[in-house]
Amino acid sequence: MVPARVILEQGEVFEGMCPMWQDDSYFGEVVFNTGMTGYVESLTDPSYAGQILTFTFPLIGNYGVPGPDLWESYKIQASGAVFCEISESYSHYQAQKSLQEWLFEQRIPFITGVDTRALTKCLRTKGVSLGVITKGKKAPQHFVDPNISHLVAGVSVKEPKIYGNGKKKIIAVDCGMKENIIRSLLKFPVTVKRVPYDYNYLNEDFDGVFISNGPGDPVVCSETVEILQKALLLKKPVFGICLGCQLMGLAIKAKTFKLPYGHRGHNQPCMHEGTTRAYLTSQNHGYAIDEKSIPQDWKVTFRNLNDDSIEGIEHKSLPYFSVQFHPEAAPGPTDTMWLFEKFYGLL
Repeated sequence: MVPARVILEQGEVFEGMCPMWQDDSYFGEVVFNTGMTGYVESLTDPSYAGQILTFTFPLIGNYGVPGPDLWESYKIQASGAVFCEISESYSHYQAQKSLQEWLFEQRIPFITGVDTRALTKCLRTKGVSLGVITKGKKAPQHFVDPNISHLVAGVSVKEPKIYGNGKKKIIAVDCGMKENIIRSLLKFPVTVKRVPYDYNYLNEDFDGVFISNGPGDPVVCSETVEILQKALLLKKPVFGICLGCQLMGLAIKAKTFKLPYGHRGHNQPCMHEGTTRAYLTSQNHGYAIDEKSIPQDWKVTFRNLNDDSIEGIEHKSLPYFSVQFHPEAAPGPTDTMWLFEKFYGLL
């Protein structure tokens, strides 16, 4: 390990150590995740594409890394990782390798020994920032912003794929879909056709549409929004999660905006509107729907108790609904898995 640092676009510098094989500067949007566990699921979540992920929990890696069947995609999707301390040893019956070995195999840059508490406080005060993991002592002249690129196109499947053989057929639009969403849908007697983000499914036979999570700014996904707008005219059930919630908002002519530092972790409290029930939810997003722009025939169904932002919308009479959080968890609480039951019931 050799000296390195995280440098933010605003000029803040956080010292640490990185492995010798990292011989370049690695750019991304620096964000933080508040989860105590679930680093494998978070790193392989396609929603983290383009981002340097800071783990706020001080010790990461102590239970190692399991096989690919427990990942949320086929590889690590984050552009980099920041740790206070990365555990060199591990102990878990499902573990196959250490976190450090896994990061090396996938050539994912990381830095450890960082004061992640100070870094997180900086991001919470000034907002998420473009940044770089580097051995250099000076900030680069230009920082690369991943959000201006089409991140969804890079993580979506390239060809349709079929799962299950149930009577009800679901079109699952993959904008960077976590594998546990597929597992959750397949708990019901359905056939799931997983399609690319820009796939036109309007002339196919289906009973419902699912819009997945994914990375980046939702306004970039104009193709997905255009197809979804036409799908809503069919009055068939539509369910969206995370980015899918934002895309549904855009499809109904609502507006989205970027949150100061987003919601990332699995302890985000959400109030179910119209009830006295609150849920702890798993979340990973940096954008939200502007409540003032929602049409009158739609309503807010969930609200974040930390900042009052919208966490779910639903049509007042038609079978369309979406949530910002992840009911499939992985990692996190599974208290809102009933939303998948709701979707299946609408089919």
